[in-house]
Parts: sequence; structure tokens; C-alpha cells
Amino acid sequence: MRLISAILLFFIYVADSTGQIDSLKQRNDTLQGKSYLLQNVKRNGVMLPEVEIKEVTVYAHPQFTRKSDFRKYERLVYNLKKVYPYALMVRTKLFKVDQDISNIKSEKERKEYLKKVEKNVFADYEGDIRDMTITQGRLLIKLIDRETQNTSYTLIKDYRGKLAAAFWQGIARIFGSNLKEEYDPNGEDALIESIILEIDAGRL
Repeated sequence: MRLISAILLFFIYVADSTGQIDSLKQRNDTLQGKSYLLQNVKRNGVMLPEVEIKEVTVYAHPQFTRKSDFRKYERLVYNLKKVYPYALMVRTKLFKVDQDISNIKSEKERKEYLKKVEKNVFADYEGDIRDMTITQGRLLIKLIDRETQNTSYTLIKDYRGKLAAAFWQGIARIFGSNLKEEYDPNGEDALIESIILEIDAGRL
């Protein structure tokens, strides 16, 4: 059993979508799905029709001068494709857990609920998580922070307590990982971010 996988299993059950996808209201017409609701906006004394569009980030396709760099890139794409779905699952489950807990008044019932959720997640995903490599585990830690805006350490601390968080952080450090690691899409994780956006767009 890989200990980094065990660490991931202890916090992966507490996660769900903290972010909601905003959608623009559309009117039905003969071009369903292609029309947008225009808003009248006054600019410099002139009333003009406008439509709000989402911000678009453009990333250049990476270029490699050495085959070894290209192979590293391909390996990163492979690993991200494997762990990204689990980060999304964590985000989704966290939302549901938070909703359910908000309706539980008793601390005893809250702990029993979390134990039940943990047991179910272990049954469903333990085999998959155990098969992950240390590299994939590190990527998952980063992606969980990306999806939930919380580090893995924070999730463990909030749902299992400070002692559990400190214990698993100590184990993680032995294997060269850090549960407090944050995701930096504009810095050292820019390449990861560009790959994730390509995966979301269906181009990878």
C-alpha cells in the first residue's frame, strides 16, 4: 500500500463543487443555442446593445526542442488525465457533505455521518487511489486545491481535526509531498493549467 494513496483517501471523501457555473440566459428562436439576450447600455450618451461574454485565456501550444522534454510533457498529460476526474469528484462531494452537515445539529450525528461517507468512498475508490503513483498523488493534491480553494491539509484539519492533519502531513513529508501545497496557475503550475483547460475543451 502506498502511503501517499492512504493520505489521499483520508481527505478525498470530504469534497464537492464550491463553485457554480454561471450561464447566460438565452431566448428561444429558430437558432436555438446560438442567440443571446442583449442588454441596452448607455455609453457616451448613446444607447447600444451589448452582450456579456466570458473571459478567454489564450495559451500557446508548447514547443519542445528536445525529445526528452516532449516525453515529459506527454507523461504530464497522461498523469493529469488520470487524476483530474478525482479532483472534480472531490469538489462535488465536498459540496454535498457541506450541505448535509449544515442540517445536522448533533456533533455525534455529524461524526457518524462523516464516518459513513468515508466508509462508502473507501469502498468505491480505494482500489483506484492505491494504484496511483507518488507523482500522480502530488498532482492530485495540487488539483484538489485548484477545485476546492482549500489545501488537502486544510480539508483534513476541518473535517478530521488538527491532530489528523498533522499526522498525515508528517507522513506526506517523508515521501516528499506536502499537503499544504497550493495551486499556482499563473506561476509554477502554468503548464498544468494550460493542459487542464485543453482537457476541459476536449482537445486532449
